[in-house]
Amino acid sequence: MRTALIVFRKELKDTLRDRRTIITMILIPLLLFPLMIGLSSKFITTHEAEAQARTLHVGLLCRENAAGFTVLLAGEEDVATTGIGNLDQGRELVLADSIDALIAFAPDFDSTVAAMGQGGVLVYMKETEERAIESARITGLLDAYEEELRTERFRLLGLSTTVYDVLSRESVNLATPKERLADIVGGILPYMFVIFCFMGSMYPAIDLAAGEKERGTLETLLSSPVNRMPILAGKFGVVVLTGITSASVSLLGLYAGIRYASAVPQEFVDMVMSILEPASILLLISLLLPLTVFFAALLLSISFMARSFKEAQSMIGPLYPVVIIPAFIGLMPGMKLSMSTALVPVLNVSLATKAIIAGQAAAGPMALVYLSLAVYAAAGLFLCSRIFARESAIFR
Repeated sequence: MRTALIVFRKELKDTLRDRRTIITMILIPLLLFPLMIGLSSKFITTHEAEAQARTLHVGLLCRENAAGFTVLLAGEEDVATTGIGNLDQGRELVLADSIDALIAFAPDFDSTVAAMGQGGVLVYMKETEERAIESARITGLLDAYEEELRTERFRLLGLSTTVYDVLSRESVNLATPKERLADIVGGILPYMFVIFCFMGSMYPAIDLAAGEKERGTLETLLSSPVNRMPILAGKFGVVVLTGITSASVSLLGLYAGIRYASAVPQEFVDMVMSILEPASILLLISLLLPLTVFFAALLLSISFMARSFKEAQSMIGPLYPVVIIPAFIGLMPGMKLSMSTALVPVLNVSLATKAIIAGQAAAGPMALVYLSLAVYAAAGLFLCSRIFARESAIFR
């Protein structure tokens, strides 16, 4: 045990001197969430403000109909109208981005509405995500005109609008803040935590094995009169520590990003703060710890077999899809933690984290997650110890 602690302290000092490790383990996790949240919220707020303030250019093909709609648009300061001769001309203008939308009324629109029928309206526009706000503004204008026509129709019939509005509906959302937060960010957060665990473990694992081979210090360490297992335990502890530290620092970055981003709605801030309580954080770290042990074992095993730092990087490269794909599957709608998904490494951590955020972590699947993670971690440790014990593998 004393030997393992000596190796641990020695390797930790060497690791903390490495800039790449510090950047990967601390700076990226600490700054990524604040930058992502700050930039995205600022961009969304700015985009929405610009889209709402921008003058809408609407092409009208009225065919001597819908005079009330023309009057309605004339009262809107941020709407400019252009008369259009035919549908083909209007469609070409929309495609060329000369106008935002073409609104074409049917030739018999007025007569159909007067006969208590449904007047036909065609709306042409480019409905992309970038123009969602403009599309909503156009829809709002047509809804306002439709409400005017409906009110006038009911007045002529001598009826109250309550004849049409049969139900007086009021929806009450009984989902807890945690459940709503799980729908919004429950998938992406565990995805990021898993990635940080892997990245935080990767560079120390490469440096403490393949890197020492290149520097010629691994042979010196193995020639000392101590058992190899304490040496492996010391190196292994450093790799696990850096992985867990990286994920933990990302939690701190998430807190800072949400807490101090001015453009984030207060309701969303309160929802996130509700999950960043000690019990939830401890549960998240308890899930990430055995996963990090599993990652550390795989990374050290590969690194011990590599001849150089560069070769270790190329050998570890194929592991990225193995880590990313299961974590990405956890983002899919409808993916829930069950007795079967609890057995899939990485995916089980992603879904278990999502369940913890929602406050819906069932005892059975959660216990199976911990059990399966413990088995995978033990198997990884066994594999790593066998490779480290074979000189033919280390000095290939």
